[in-house]
Amino acid sequence: MAIKGYIRERFFPHIWCPGCGHGIVLNSLLRAIDKLGMSKNEIVVVSGIGCSSRISGYVDFHTLHTLHGRALAFATGVKMSLPELNVIVPMGDGDALAIGGNHFIHSARRNIDMTAIVMNNRIYGMTGGQYSPLSGYGTLATTAPYTNIDNAFDTVELATAAGASFVARSTTYHVQQLTKILKQAILHEGFSVVEVLSQCPTYFGRKNRKGTAADMMEYYKNNTTPVGSTAKKENPDLIERGVFVEKEMPEYCKEYDKIIERAMKESS
Repeated sequence: MAIKGYIRERFFPHIWCPGCGHGIVLNSLLRAIDKLGMSKNEIVVVSGIGCSSRISGYVDFHTLHTLHGRALAFATGVKMSLPELNVIVPMGDGDALAIGGNHFIHSARRNIDMTAIVMNNRIYGMTGGQYSPLSGYGTLATTAPYTNIDNAFDTVELATAAGASFVARSTTYHVQQLTKILKQAILHEGFSVVEVLSQCPTYFGRKNRKGTAADMMEYYKNNTTPVGSTAKKENPDLIERGVFVEKEMPEYCKEYDKIIERAMKESS
């Protein structure tokens, strides 16, 4: 199927600002799904509230547009009731790791089979440019006019520590790598986390004088490096991208099925 067949064209043009990276993430996600040859009926996309969460409205799959920060909780319900479906959860940095942080760490701990995409533009873009848990120390936001003093989470380290069995990072500049990683994440049996560094020229870029969307993408090109590269040893400030964790672990739905089977045997 052509990529166009996965889109709800009636909802276009989209609401994202010019230069926003989220459209690139959508493009890479659809290309990954197309390469996997999946039927639209096999996929459920669950999102919360925010710029990134509009993805669920633009794709022609089974979709759930839920509450801010609660996408993973709703997605868990979908996966537990219909484990044969492929559940994909696109979230923003605030949606995933502020109000949704509790759901994030426990979804990772359980290793439930779904793909969480954290679109990290370092800001609350839809509601006025407030700082998020990933904005970082020293950045500016509408709620931090004299700079933010909160340190940022490292999404990769957080997901790894919480027990996610697949953890990766890419950027909107590295589109081919991003498509490949999303494909791997969807195929992985367990909780997959893919962080995508995504530019927000309207709020984060303007407030922090990062230039145009193209300038911000150029930053991703020049300030990231593949996992384990010698460049990282020479320059610790470089951000690593690629697959950090990929391991086999018991998957939650299958383990739950075993509990049901055991309970039914003992009660019969």
